[in-house]
Amino acid sequence: MKLNKGFVVKRSAKGPRELLKALTQLSNFIKDSLNNQQSIWIAQREGRAKDGMDMTDPAILKMFYMAGKQQKIAFGEYMKSLNIVPVAISYENDPCDIAKANELYQREHLGSYNKTEFEDIDSIIQGIIGNKCRVSVNFGEVVTEDFETPEALAEHIDRQIHHNYQLYPINYLAANQSCDELTQACRDRFAAKLAELPEQAHSYLIANYANPVHNAK
Repeated sequence: MKLNKGFVVKRSAKGPRELLKALTQLSNFIKDSLNNQQSIWIAQREGRAKDGMDMTDPAILKMFYMAGKQQKIAFGEYMKSLNIVPVAISYENDPCDIAKANELYQREHLGSYNKTEFEDIDSIIQGIIGNKCRVSVNFGEVVTEDFETPEALAEHIDRQIHHNYQLYPINYLAANQSCDELTQACRDRFAAKLAELPEQAHSYLIANYANPVHNAK
């Protein structure tokens, strides 16, 4: 985190007051950074989407607004002042795709999933250094509309992200849609991924790659 000027987002505390204090402090830190011409990057939700459904959590936007609420500024007006730019980051190969599908399968069909001691750390490392093939970073437009609620703003951000998300042949293959770039090599790689999972878990891997196609519509 120190390498990229990262900051901690506290999602738990000893009590509601402590959590409110921590989130308000973070909200003020973000606004102060922006006032000093220092942009910040923040994930749209806690954790990673394991099913390809990348949706913005309105709670993140509510946290942004805490500093504005202290100043008695309307939600829409304050959020416009932040100059939010939705960013879509996509990669052709998800190095954690099989692990994600297996976890979802076990949770739904076996009722639980027991992580190993260092599984989360290993997953983070694999997500960083694992083979992603082609990677795309696409920037949307600055949010200039006046949205009255966090939910409405979250939907707008999602529309931009889904529209700008770079789709690859494997996505179209999973969604059973045609693609000029689709090759036999891509089909073989996808088949090899499925072969590593129980047949009942195939749908979770397929959904992880197919949902970005469905969301883009």
